This record gives sequence, C-alpha cells and structure tokens, in this order.
Amino acid sequence: MTSDVMDEAWRQNLSGRLEEQLGPHRTADWWTGLPPPRCPGWTSAGSLTSLPLPNLAHCTRDQVRAYFDNGWTLTELLFSGLQGEEAFYRPPYHQLRHPMLFYYCHPPALYVNKLRVAGLIDAPLNAYFERIFETGVDEMRWDDMSKNAMRWPAFDEAYAYRKTVYALVSDVIANHPDLRDGHAPIDPSHPLWALFMGFEHERIHLETSSVLIRELPVRHVRRPEGWPRLHPDAHTPREANFPPRGGIDYPEMELLPVAAARLQLGKPSDWPSYGWDNEYGKRQIETQPFRAGRNLVSNGEFYQFVAAGGYRESRWWSPTGWAWRNFRNVKWPSFWVPDGPAGSHRYHLRTLFEVIDMRWDWPAEVNWHEARAYCNWLGERDGLPYRLPSEAEHNSLRDPVANVADDPVMCADGATLLRERGLNINLGCGSSGPVRAGRHTSKGFHDVFGNVWQWLEDHFNPLPGAQVHPYYDDFSSPCYDGQHQMMVGGSWISTGDEASVWSRFHFRPHFFQHAGFRVVQAAHDGGAIRLDNAGDAGQVYESAQVVDDYLLLHYGSAQEQMPHAAGPRDACEFPLRCARWLIDGAREFGASTGRAIDIGCAVGRASFELARQYQEVLGVDLSRAFIDTAESLRRDGVLKHFCRDEGELGHVVQACVDPAIARERVSFRQADAGSLPAELADFDAVLMANLLCRLPSPKSLLGRLGGPRGLVRTGGVVAIFSPYTWLEQFTPRGAWLGGYEGRDGPVHSAQTLRTVLTAEGFELRREAEFPLLIREHARKYQYIVTHAMLWQRVR
Repeated sequence: MTSDVMDEAWRQNLSGRLEEQLGPHRTADWWTGLPPPRCPGWTSAGSLTSLPLPNLAHCTRDQVRAYFDNGWTLTELLFSGLQGEEAFYRPPYHQLRHPMLFYYCHPPALYVNKLRVAGLIDAPLNAYFERIFETGVDEMRWDDMSKNAMRWPAFDEAYAYRKTVYALVSDVIANHPDLRDGHAPIDPSHPLWALFMGFEHERIHLETSSVLIRELPVRHVRRPEGWPRLHPDAHTPREANFPPRGGIDYPEMELLPVAAARLQLGKPSDWPSYGWDNEYGKRQIETQPFRAGRNLVSNGEFYQFVAAGGYRESRWWSPTGWAWRNFRNVKWPSFWVPDGPAGSHRYHLRTLFEVIDMRWDWPAEVNWHEARAYCNWLGERDGLPYRLPSEAEHNSLRDPVANVADDPVMCADGATLLRERGLNINLGCGSSGPVRAGRHTSKGFHDVFGNVWQWLEDHFNPLPGAQVHPYYDDFSSPCYDGQHQMMVGGSWISTGDEASVWSRFHFRPHFFQHAGFRVVQAAHDGGAIRLDNAGDAGQVYESAQVVDDYLLLHYGSAQEQMPHAAGPRDACEFPLRCARWLIDGAREFGASTGRAIDIGCAVGRASFELARQYQEVLGVDLSRAFIDTAESLRRDGVLKHFCRDEGELGHVVQACVDPAIARERVSFRQADAGSLPAELADFDAVLMANLLCRLPSPKSLLGRLGGPRGLVRTGGVVAIFSPYTWLEQFTPRGAWLGGYEGRDGPVHSAQTLRTVLTAEGFELRREAEFPLLIREHARKYQYIVTHAMLWQRVR
C-alpha cells in the first residue's frame, strides 16, 4: 500500500454518527465505571488526583477497589478530552503509534488476558478484542510508518467492551478470598499479582496516552471538567521575553559537586508494592565524583541551543540522531509552538489540552537524541565534558530509602504530595512546572523525582538476578537490546509504580514522553550500562560481517558454502530447502497460496522462494541491517558481498535472486517477532526458520498464530524449524520452551510446541530432521540439525 493511500486509510473507521456523543460535554453514560465526583481521589478543589500505591502487605478489599476505580476513571477522564470521532481514529502525526481507540481498549484487554493467565478467570470475554488490543507498538525507527491501515471496531463496541471488563475486574476484587481482612502479603508468586499488574499497566498507558493526546492537533482536544489543573505557575502573569534572559526568565545553570559513593541498585524482593520484573535484582556499584545540574535543563537554557543553530549542525548529533532530525525536519522541541515568522524564534508551549505562553523556567521536554545533542553543544561552548547522568549517578542524587515511608507515592495522593512535599508527581496537577518550584533533596537537587522523566546515558538493562515474570515474560526482556534508553524519576502524570522510587523505564531514543534531562559534568562515563557492543544480543545481527555471512548462507551455492567435497553439502542452501518444504506441505494438505509471511527472514532468500508459489510474501526481521539488505536485493536482484577464507582474506561473490522470481510480490518490513502489529493476520502460510530460540518470548509469537486475527488463517500452514539452542543471551531462562528440568522431569521444546499449538487449533502434519551448515571461513563451519514441524490450522 502506498504511503499516500495509507495516510488516509484510517478514515474508513469514521461513521459520522458520534459527533454529539463524543462532543464537548460527556453525559453520565460516558462513564463505564464511577463518574469523577463519586470516584476515590476526588479533591475539594473539584479535580481527580491519583491515590497512593497500595501496600500489598495489608491492603484492604476496599482500598484495592478504590485504587482500581481511581485508575479506571482517570483513564476515562483523560479520554473525555478527545473531541469528536476523528480524535479516536486519527493516527498521531508521526504514524508510529496506534490511534487513540486502541489505547482506550488496550488496558481492558490486558486485564482479561493476564487474569486468564493467572487462573483468576476461565475464558475470554471477547477473543477478537483481546487479540487486536493485546499488543501495542514499539516502533523500530522513526520511519517505521507501515501502520494504521486496519479496520478498528466501532466506538460503541469499544465502549461496551470497557463496560464488561469493568464489571469483570470488579467481581474479582469483590469476591477473591485472599483480599479479605488480615490476608497474607501478596507477592509475585500469588495469582492476584496479575490483578495489580493490570492496575499498573493501565497507569502506564494513562501517561503514554496523554503524550499521544498532546501530539494531536489542539482542535481535537478540550480540557475535561475535573482533570487536574495546570501547575499554579501557569496562571502567573509573565512578560513574554524573546530572547529569554538567564537569571531573570529562567535560572542559570548551576553545577553541584557529588562525592564518590557506593550504591546498591534494585528493589528488595519483599518490598510491599507491585513491581515490574526489571526493578528486581541487585547491582553493587561505586560512583566516581562528578558535578550535576541543580535543576533540570529549562526551556530557556535549551533555547540557547536552538537559537545557536543546534538543529542545523550535525556535529552535535549522533549519526542516528541526525538521521532522525533530518527525516522529521525538526528545528525546535516537539511541544514548542512557533509564534512568528521562521527564524524569529518566538514560541508558545503546548501542554496536554491547550497552548499557553512559553514558560522559560519549565523543563525542556525533548527526546534522547535532542538531550544528547544539547550536552555536546554545551560542552564545546564551555570547554568542558558534559553528558547525561548514568543510572548510578541519578541514584546518588537521591535521599536514602530505608522503609516504605521513604517511597512518597506509597504514602499520599498526588494533590497531597504537591501541596505538602513539593513533589510534582502522581497527578498532583496537570502539567510540569518551574524547575525550581519543588523541594530539593538533602544534596540540593530539584526534581530528582517528578515534574518530567529524566533521560540517562544507560541502555535499558536487567539488574543481576532479575527474572521474567511468568504472567508477562515479554514486558522488559525484548527491550534489553541496546536500542532503548533508560529514563527515571517519573513525571507529573506518572502514578502508582511509575512514580515509585524503584521505577526503571525506557523508550527508544526518538520517542517523546513527558521527559527532560539533567546535565552531568565529568571526564568519565559514570558507569553507564551500554548494550550496543558487537557481542551484545541486540547487535549480533547488525554487523557487516554477519550480513556477509548470511548472504552466503542464503544465496551461496552448495559448492560456495562448502568447497570441500567431503563436507556435508546436503546441509547447504538451508533457506531454499525450508521454503520448498513448506510449499510441498501446503500442496499436499490443500492450503491456499495467496499470502505468506517469513518471520525472521534475515536477508530474504526464503521470502523470494515463497514468491514462486504465493502471490504476496512479507518478510519481517528485527535486524535493520538484514531488512536493508533484503530490500536492496528486492530492488536490484543482485548484491556483491565478501566471503571469508582465512583471517582477513577472502573473495567477493555475488548474491543473486533467480530472475524467474517475481520480486514485486515480495516486501520486507522491520518488526519484532514477539510483538507483531495487529494488522498482520490471515496468512495462508507462515515460515519460522531458526527463530524461536532467538526470541525473548517465543510463546508471544506462538500465541499470535491462531485465534481471532491469527497470523494463520484456518486451513493455512506454519513451518517451524528450530535447533532449540536456548541461551540466556537471547531468551531469559523463564521463557525457554524446553531444555531444563521441570517439576515432573525433563521439559523438551518439541513437546511444549505440540502442547501450545494443539491448544491453538493446529494439527501436526509432518516433521523431519533438517540439517543446516553455516560457513565461518574456508576451514570452519557450524553444523546444526534443526527440528522441522509443519502444522495446519484446523479451527
């Protein structure tokens, strides 16, 4: 589908009959739970704030119900700010996320799915909804815009679904015996952990949804009655100074010294609040002395970078950051609204629901690329090495945490935290505020928590000893890939666990959140954890050498791959043989030959071979290098590459797609196999070769094969080839399909596959042992025997 058609494809969802229902004033029927004035958290000021995070050691049934109602109604209060049907179906301007209707139903769908996994309910409520609203979008790059062409349910259907899920969750809370008075502490091993997982997941999306709403055209939004008011400073009259004056319109940068320290990171396993898997574990670390900004970098400070041409000079930016800047043609922060001719550098500020006069002393809200570019520019201006803090350094700015009282979000609602503790967090108000408005820590730093999230130098990473949770084994682990930057501290709209002192979050560096940054001045790296080295899991398939090796594996002849006559040439040309085996099986068992998908397609040989039989073939892979290479072959048909013989020696060979293949039938797309977009469904054939044991959560992919909106249509086939080489480098042990001792004896991957796929409505049609040869150089090879299974969907 061409981009111009795709840009307007979302309009198919507009019915034209809901403008009054979704207009400025929502009636009592809008609320599927409690209306705001009746909801716990309603304040005397006439707004709804967030309740404290429940203490799982002794929370009462009434407290649990209140916390659920509070989060549920906050979500619906936020969504009541969307004006008209278009606001629910229009994709964001960057085309990288789903429309707002998805996020209206995504939290309810997760409630149902996780309560089912935990055994708290027995069956789906709406299997179709629980599939299409199950998985959000983690866009690979800023140009990954192949979304938003699918048909979404009508709004009244989505509304009815929310109402049904509200009743279901309410019933679980009202009747589960382990919420009775005096219950034992609820910990990660308890089924009710899934209930609190749903609470905190909804609160994550309260915040991410607010960012997407902030990105919508202002004509599509309106501040709802009862939503927390802007920070009080927003109503203070200000002289509009252009350019802003340091020390008058915003505080000048002030660096405070921080001594060396010995720290321990990680949430204690017995801490009595819900936590995501990445919060647990333990890391001992010693920091070196450094200096850090007393305040977050303000709009006024960032203005100096903008006015100095910071968005025009590539030398301040990383190569990836500069590519993003050029693709988006970015010239100033996303939430600055220009007010004047180009080059005048006059701006207003977009808040969640309105545009206000610029607040130069509020934090600059930018993505990681922009924050890092500012640090580079500032370093040259001042002649000093500046960067972002490491996670360890951020922790050294904090006050000590000894007990529950030291985690503010467990002690008070948002309004109280703002009023009595000077913390702009937990929805005490409806926006960020001045960088010096809040109370400082004992070391003198403002906004260590709250106001806006803070970008770090670290890649998102697991703490030693952390384990995936069986109810959500793909929450964190897919993002330990060197492609996600850490952020900590929470924002004004962070609630619940997100606002806790233990929270560790992340996004891709081009993503916008209510996030800013603090500068650190030091000649060392602060011990930041980086996962973009050549040997790290997220980089294994991105190097030029690996691309060359895979081009030979895919397109080399048997003699090129194995030049020794005594070698096992029957193990060569593995992708070709996989595709033929699938095609032969599809013919034998009467499967249609319309559409096929090659998941983990690498450099694309099997995808092209499938196009001999299938009219439309999609190849997907997580590796950008692989997808770019496959796309080059699709475009040109040939590609020269290097074949290693010994050390640095080798020779050039040519990969070639058979001219008889209609390459126009094939397309390629970068995507995460464990989080495939909802619009990918109803294929006649699915190929998964050497993929499962390289996924953070193989069951996430297997669960997408059947059911409503399954990858495989009824009657279609899926061919799986795997050597079951389970390595914690790629798959957390808790997510392995087999290869370990279970409670009842050895667990084998093939048997797990049989159990999972049979339950998904598939029948095993054939299996085989499938050898594979990978050439490293002329005298070294990997010989692998994969287990091949062909399944057909029968229901």
